[in-house]
Amino acid sequence: MPPTTPYAGKFSTCAAYSSNNNNHAQPHSPYRSGTAPRLAKENLYNGAYSAAENPYDIPQPHGSYRSSSVSSATAKEHHYTSSCAVSENPYSPPAPQPQQQQQPRSPRQHSSSCPGRAYRHTTAAAAAAATSSSSCSSSEQSSCRNTSAAGKARLHGHGITASYGEMCYHDNSLVSASLEALIQHLVPTVDYYPDRSYVFTFLLSSRLFLHPYELMTRVCHLCVEQQRSGDALLDKIRFREVAPKLVQLLTEWTETFPYDFRDDRMMRCLKDMTHHVARGDEYSWRAMQQMTQRLIKRLSALGQYEEAVAALNAVATERPASLKSKQASGQRGDVLSTCDDPFVLAQQLTHIELDRLSFIGPEEFIQTFAMKDPLENHKGFFRKRKTSNLEAYVNWFNRLSYLVATEICMPVKKKHRARIIEFFIDVAQECFNIGNFNSLMAIITGMNMSPIARLRKTWSKVNTDKFEILEHQMDPSSNFSNYRTALRGATQRSETAHSSQEKIVIPFFSLLIKDIYFLNEGCASRLANGHINFEKLWELAKQVSEFLVWRQVICPFDRDRRILQYLVTTPVFSEDELHLASYESEGPENNMEKDSRRSLRSSLSHRENRS
Repeated sequence: MPPTTPYAGKFSTCAAYSSNNNNHAQPHSPYRSGTAPRLAKENLYNGAYSAAENPYDIPQPHGSYRSSSVSSATAKEHHYTSSCAVSENPYSPPAPQPQQQQQPRSPRQHSSSCPGRAYRHTTAAAAAAATSSSSCSSSEQSSCRNTSAAGKARLHGHGITASYGEMCYHDNSLVSASLEALIQHLVPTVDYYPDRSYVFTFLLSSRLFLHPYELMTRVCHLCVEQQRSGDALLDKIRFREVAPKLVQLLTEWTETFPYDFRDDRMMRCLKDMTHHVARGDEYSWRAMQQMTQRLIKRLSALGQYEEAVAALNAVATERPASLKSKQASGQRGDVLSTCDDPFVLAQQLTHIELDRLSFIGPEEFIQTFAMKDPLENHKGFFRKRKTSNLEAYVNWFNRLSYLVATEICMPVKKKHRARIIEFFIDVAQECFNIGNFNSLMAIITGMNMSPIARLRKTWSKVNTDKFEILEHQMDPSSNFSNYRTALRGATQRSETAHSSQEKIVIPFFSLLIKDIYFLNEGCASRLANGHINFEKLWELAKQVSEFLVWRQVICPFDRDRRILQYLVTTPVFSEDELHLASYESEGPENNMEKDSRRSLRSSLSHRENRS
């Protein structure tokens, strides 16, 4: 029986904030001030910042992964309206269906069906008979192109291990090979094109061993040289036959790893191949032109996004007087004056998460621990950091945590602080229900910061039952086993989704990076014989490909620009400012805290005088 979380059904109170029945009036929010009526919906969009200021209005760069059948906005709908009853855990894996549609398999399962095809030199097939009984069926033997070196097959454990030149297979799955053989295996010919799973896996992890520019140069060179016969007319005919497959390979490269082409050397190589293709095949040349236009458009969108995020971060780092002084906090609107509905705020957080996820390139996961490139100072490729979008997303997590802590520390009165804590607990609960685990963890992290945790008088006014359940779900013990169970349930719900909201899965991103990092560190990239450990590359591709599936979902909720702007631009306290604000909310309890407050006041006063 599939595992379920131990707190199934504990979140039934969530229905108080978003009703499934549109015929009933929405309940009055407990966080809404009696003197501040809810703004009309149309007013929320008035005065919103323009597209030039708002990164969320920029076209998404990974449109090829996004489903066109998903509406960009749907009516407000709680997740309990679909397959989950109120008493059920939204991430309990669904019961298996009699004829469930087969889900996409991981790259590890998409390995070549005939390993003999992997070694593609046009020589005598003397070894075909020696290996056909163990690795290729009779119908596949005609497509296997072996080398003069005899293929070797042997029983290994419960499977069959076969070697073909410099490529080794186990149960028809590539497990290791030399770097040269892997590059050769990527090169298309007239009668061969590599599996898409292999293309993705090798393009993703090859940067551990050589620069993408070097790989592209060698692949294009091999593709051209293999068609040379010494006769110019014959060469042109042969290249015309292979050109469509070369264009297909480059198209997969530019659409899956477009950020590689921020290197001007990659763009020059692509331009050279376009000219070469133009001499042989007009149809392929047109396809190359269209591919290049899509690539330029995507890179342009990336540049606009990065500039917009930088501008928003600059606004957020300004230190207005109302933030420097806790006594002046009345001049600064809090989160409840901006949005008093936990479900709506969770929806807007989900917008930010999915928008920023969509700009993270899959190669950034590998480049976080790739070897330093000797050409790192090259002005084109390394003008911008190779993992800038991944780092920006991690910074967003940190910002959200500090925003939560700042909002709690700002109010002067204890009952106001308690109300904001309860509000964020409900926002975290809604994030869990939506499948937004990254915002959920950021909120929990902010509420567990020491300046917040020490506010005992404030916490005494808070009902912490729901918060304890959420903490249990994200408990780091046993390698986050509770969270991983919930993530598996959310993933299964996404795969069998009946609505666009059920497709949302936003993982706890720092843990995802940690998993990929330890997979890389825990497995050798090269074996003792110098071969590349391709089993490791399969596993890296499997984890990154799951991220690509989660990234492609379009957020179905309506955008509220006023709330979005507040979340991404409102200044937050620094760590020292949080501690001082905490002491001003509830005074020091011992001499150590008194000394800390005195030191913080002196330090912050000195910084303000210098600025």
